[in-house]
Amino acid sequence: MQNMVKQIVDMDRKAREITDAAQLEKVQTEKDIVKKREDIRAEYLKRARHRIAMNEPQERAAAEEAWKVSVKKYQELAQNLDEAYANQSAQWIQELVSRVIGA
Repeated sequence: MQNMVKQIVDMDRKAREITDAAQLEKVQTEKDIVKKREDIRAEYLKRARHRIAMNEPQERAAAEEAWKVSVKKYQELAQNLDEAYANQSAQWIQELVSRVIGA
């Protein structure tokens, strides 16, 4: 009987040791997962920043070219409007006056 109680106590102690060891391993594994996630995120950001730095000159050049095209387009439109005004301003003024007076 004494021997059985001792065996039960020993088994309980071993079960607690196993449970404690498993709990410690769980906590350590969770820490490892958090660390690994942070490492992966840091590496991803590092690579992304590197890609941005590599692509920045080409993107800047493309944006500059698009800007030049837009400026040229709007300069041409402004010139066309100025020419139209120079050629037809008298007609437009006459048309406006006649509409206002006729209204």
